Amino acid sequence: MAEALSGLHRSRIHRALSRPNLLLGADRELVLLTGLAAAILIFVVLTWFSALMGLAVWIVIVGILRMMAKADPMMRQVYLRHIRYRPQYRPTATPWRRY
Repeated sequence: MAEALSGLHRSRIHRALSRPNLLLGADRELVLLTGLAAAILIFVVLTWFSALMGLAVWIVIVGILRMMAKADPMMRQVYLRHIRYRPQYRPTATPWRRY
């Protein structure tokens, strides 16, 4: 048995190629998008209250996005695929149901 296993070819899979692309522990695009929205809120209104509110909202949303990424790092892509494929699936219980 050992002789048969010694002939197998092994390939290394680098971690950087197989792990999800996260920023601050959350989905990169969503963190950047919420940061941009918070920055727009801060710089358009230009008050101390808007600065604190924008920063607080961004921190809360990044926390929620981190919880989402902890459950499934690819959740955004899965949800977008679900929305895109929705018209193709009929709400039937089995493939043999009559229409």
